[in-house]
Amino acid sequence: MFEDVPSSIDYHRMEEARHWAETTTPRRPWRADFFARFRDIIREESAERHSRVLELGSGPGFLSIDLLRSLPGIEYVGLDFSAAMHELARARLGPLGSRARLIERNLREATWTHGLGQFECVVTNQAVHELRHKRHASTLHAQVKDVLAPNGAYLVCDHYLGEGGMSNDQLYMTVSEQREALVAAGFDSVEQVLLKGDLVLHLARCQR
Repeated sequence: MFEDVPSSIDYHRMEEARHWAETTTPRRPWRADFFARFRDIIREESAERHSRVLELGSGPGFLSIDLLRSLPGIEYVGLDFSAAMHELARARLGPLGSRARLIERNLREATWTHGLGQFECVVTNQAVHELRHKRHASTLHAQVKDVLAPNGAYLVCDHYLGEGGMSNDQLYMTVSEQREALVAAGFDSVEQVLLKGDLVLHLARCQR
């Protein structure tokens, strides 16, 4: 039996959620390059059709405010298990919050997809490892197919295991393992979009 890896951060506690929010971008300035790729791909999707965008593990609103500022035509929904993170996100979004729906859901629970409808784009940034063991990744990816429109874009960015990346082989996957987890979940097309710093971004699609 594999055991989940405990988190050193309690995201339900406001002081710890705020500390994470204040330190994550200075630690990883290359996040801006990933945000740009999220924007570009979602913009391409939105050129073809109205796009509903779902973010998994939306946190304190860094990606959501970037997308809402840059893409005025999208409909945005953010899921996070932490009420403290949602509070930080609402404060960050300000008036843009009128275009965002923030929902408290735990991605470890089988019911997290219920009642959400379908989305042309599902995105997640530095959240898959917060399932606390890499064995949960394929289950999450398979569940995403329930809310992703046919041939929609599933954008998965997370830390990777290996040189230049992370060292915990229970929590993190290699770049190839991340691709394999998406393929195992039933995605027909998986493309590596960007690798920089300790992060990698994959774009996955399913024709069904």
